[in-house]
Amino acid sequence: MKKVGNHKSFSRIFFSLALTLSLSLVSYSQEEAAADAPVAEVAAVTGGDAAKGKELFNANCAACHKLDAKATGPMLRGVADKYETAWLYKWIKNSAELIKSGDALANKVFEENGKVPMTAFPQLSNQDIDNILAYTSEPLPAAPAVTAVPGGAVSDSGSGISNNIILGALALVLLMLVVMLFLVSNVLNKIAKANGIEVAAKEKSLPLWKAFAKNQFLMVVSTILFLLVSAYFAYGYLMQIGVDQGYEPIQPIHYSHKIHAGDNGIDCKYCHSAARVSKHSNIPSLNVCMNCHKNIAEVAETTATKEYSKEFYDGEIDKLYTAVGWDKSTQSYTGKTSPVKWVRIHNLPDFVYFNHSQHVTVAGVECQTCHGPVEEMEIMRQHSPLTMGWCINCHRETNVKVEDNDYYKKIHDELSKKYGVKQLTAAQMGGLECGKCHY
Repeated sequence: MKKVGNHKSFSRIFFSLALTLSLSLVSYSQEEAAADAPVAEVAAVTGGDAAKGKELFNANCAACHKLDAKATGPMLRGVADKYETAWLYKWIKNSAELIKSGDALANKVFEENGKVPMTAFPQLSNQDIDNILAYTSEPLPAAPAVTAVPGGAVSDSGSGISNNIILGALALVLLMLVVMLFLVSNVLNKIAKANGIEVAAKEKSLPLWKAFAKNQFLMVVSTILFLLVSAYFAYGYLMQIGVDQGYEPIQPIHYSHKIHAGDNGIDCKYCHSAARVSKHSNIPSLNVCMNCHKNIAEVAETTATKEYSKEFYDGEIDKLYTAVGWDKSTQSYTGKTSPVKWVRIHNLPDFVYFNHSQHVTVAGVECQTCHGPVEEMEIMRQHSPLTMGWCINCHRETNVKVEDNDYYKKIHDELSKKYGVKQLTAAQMGGLECGKCHY
């Protein structure tokens, strides 16, 4: 018994040391992370508030200017160092008037930027302009330095210990605990054997398959159940052939419906304009994209998420520029284009007739009815099964909209009188006839 007591005492001491080591490693990691956290620095320019200047810049200047790249107008970071403040007051409030006055510098700037007229901002006070100049005078933020560590992990250059080392140490502690438990079990078994204590052995029983094979009733019932279950799953598998619900392919250019249709509220039919007048809903041409992205070369910092960084989104916009042949540095088309091989998501069999304009324009069906909440989708996917049964159920349950819809008024009045109802479903108006959807 003395040996057992010593062994238990040693186990408690070892467990305490292991727990202390684990907590110390976690605590050290948190302290290192807190010590390495970047300290926000606010650059201030005499006479101006950079924070207010950023708001004014985004509201008045961002449509044509960027801080660190040429857009419709020149880049504006450090513009306060290039020109006198008094001259900038005049230029920003009314550049056209300054040019007409014969000002040599104004005419030079006008010539250098392709004679593109600048919008006048007489509503901005001198203090407002000072705030904008303070914002444009902020230094370019430096990217945090990172250091690659073995195993593909990346850690901050100032960190004293990596996450991989901490996890490895914790794994080693857990492994040692498992070994100790195994040793304790062996020691206890030896002590029990030395003291004449027998460990109860498991009683042997008749094998289950032999007991089952001797019962003919169970065999028959089990066979029937097996055949029924097999038929059920086989039928379910066969019925899923050609059904691509949930299909979510990766496109050559990442397009976020969440950002465009959700955050920015762009109407689906602005890009898919053919859905209103045609059987097919068109894939938007890249020229439609350039209506906005001619002046939007990067996303806002608030757009970035844990899965997708700002650099990722900006890189996808660069892919768009490469495809259409747009040089954002010169703000001109190069003529060198390359096709984008989009991957089709929604596809019906060739023997099925479906008319987008009939549903979108005539029936007033919302795009989300079939395509799901696209405004929430980062990557577009097939939301509905698009099966025959799914379409038929929709026709049976959906009342025809006749308010301000002269297309259905006459037939609706006649059939409502025939069926003795006020509201007709698409099925009651012939929506279940085979020839409606099949040639």
